[in-house]
Amino acid sequence: MSEIVINQMPGFKKAYKKLHSNEREIVNEAINEIIKNPKIGEEKKSDLAGIFVYKFKFHAKEFLLGYEWYPKERLLLALGVHENFYRGLKKKL
Repeated sequence: MSEIVINQMPGFKKAYKKLHSNEREIVNEAINEIIKNPKIGEEKKSDLAGIFVYKFKFHAKEFLLGYEWYPKERLLLALGVHENFYRGLKKKL
């Protein structure tokens, strides 16, 4: 199997840096799930068409990971909790 390239947008990098190490482990697991099955997230419509959002829980928090995928690439766009996630994602695009 050919290698999948993972690219990170600045918004994702910034949010990822702020996480505690145990939260990063959970995010890394979510990224691995996206690598294995890019259709695991929900595809958005309208002005966010082509963007997928994968939701996963860590303790009581629900995280959202926004990404785009191509056959050999996963582009990580944004990471955060639900509050203002979509508004922030639209601004970054």
